[in-house]
Amino acid sequence: MHSGATDVGDYDMITQVVQRYIAGARSGRGEVMKIAFREDATIFGHVGGDLFAGPIQSLFSWNDENGPAPGLRAQIADIDLVGTVATVRLELDNWTDLRFTDLFTLIKIDGEWRITNKVFHLHT
Repeated sequence: MHSGATDVGDYDMITQVVQRYIAGARSGRGEVMKIAFREDATIFGHVGGDLFAGPIQSLFSWNDENGPAPGLRAQIADIDLVGTVATVRLELDNWTDLRFTDLFTLIKIDGEWRITNKVFHLHT
């Protein structure tokens, strides 16, 4: 983990936000992961040759349609934190037989961390 001059407790708060996202993926319920994101968050990535991009609601809808992933394995690979902004790299394996690398940007507003953007790579 990398850091500038930042409160160490922020790492714990960021980890909790990412854990909410993971819990939503495992449960297959977009409403569970929704709390991790700002309402105006976005998502970008490729699925095959197609760009999957737009408002974060499209992720919640996909997650609901995809269903539960009880065998999902997730590992936070990196947190880079500077003041009120952060990036997180998350490795996900066996999300209903799919493997992803997710990159998140987060912002801290009024003492709370939320994901503002998810960019993903779907491994083949």
